[in-house]
Amino acid sequence: MAREPGLSVRFKLTLSYAGFLMVAGALLLTVVWLFLLRYVPAEAINTIGGFVPGRDDLVRAFVPAVAWAMLALLVFGLLGGWILAGRMLAPLARITTAARRAATGSLSHRIELEGRQDEFRELADSFDAMLARLEAQVAEQQRFAANASHELRTPLAITQTLLDVAQHDPRRERDELIERLRVVNSRAIELTEALLLLSRTDQRAFTRAPVDLSLVAEEAAETLLPLAEKHGVAIVTSGEVATTVGSHALLLQLTSNLVHNAIVHNLPEHGTVQLHTAVGPESVTLTVENTGEQLSPQLVSTLTEPFQRGTERIRSDHAGVGLGLAIVASITRAHDGSMRIVPRDGGGLRVSVQLPAAGIAPSRGVVAPAGPPSVA
Repeated sequence: MAREPGLSVRFKLTLSYAGFLMVAGALLLTVVWLFLLRYVPAEAINTIGGFVPGRDDLVRAFVPAVAWAMLALLVFGLLGGWILAGRMLAPLARITTAARRAATGSLSHRIELEGRQDEFRELADSFDAMLARLEAQVAEQQRFAANASHELRTPLAITQTLLDVAQHDPRRERDELIERLRVVNSRAIELTEALLLLSRTDQRAFTRAPVDLSLVAEEAAETLLPLAEKHGVAIVTSGEVATTVGSHALLLQLTSNLVHNAIVHNLPEHGTVQLHTAVGPESVTLTVENTGEQLSPQLVSTLTEPFQRGTERIRSDHAGVGLGLAIVASITRAHDGSMRIVPRDGGGLRVSVQLPAAGIAPSRGVVAPAGPPSVA
């Protein structure tokens, strides 16, 4: 924004300091006049003890000295105020420099203002925290864009290859080609819809209403029961009525993603998935845990990043597009909740999503894996 040039804050503070000194000096002189000189006789008096100057004599002798004193106060106020204002505003200059560097795209710079806590240092610390978060988000968006480009390019490249093969081999089975193209196209549509859902939840473009997580958990379990039976996984739901405020569709998507991941990333046989809801003083919690392979905390901590698929990049009919947990994290964040992902001691994962209870004002919590996060 273009602004007209004006006086600097340092110059304004300097004038304020000098003006304060001048006003203080004038008040002091006023006190001297009101309480001392006004009681002195106007004319000089000759007494037995000698000559006593009158008020006029004192004023004539006092005024030049007062003028020089006031001039000295003015110079001292201007010089001292300029130096003092400069020292006081030095942290603000560093903050301004950091802000200008950030405006040019340099988010790695930090103010790191030393000294004891005060308003300037609190501002600098808040600005550093903001820069750190922005830098992390920009890096995450860059990784996401690169991964999304790669994931979207893959089905298109496969489609192009299939069409090229069909063009050069007219005898190739047409039905087989159509089926493979259908599978590739379905995967591209699924990935695009997941990206759109992720964008929608990040913008919080949804209507809030009371939602019972226990009913959502039962609905998700019932919907994914055929998939669980196909994988030989048993689904168990338990818990109490847990009402929060949010989008039923998004919270169902969140629960379905967690259950889907728990089914797909489970033991080859006799696996289990447990859904449990609980109510706290100010929050409700949905916990989904599953049996499965033993995962390291290092791997678990990356599972909420887009296009992460657990121990390997599985390519099956139900493997998903690698955005399941990223969508879960985004929906949780949009509902002012928090998510904790930890590996189970015997293998598998435990994911706990904590949301504000109905009637509790949201605290704008951050959704991030706490401790060793998890979700396959």
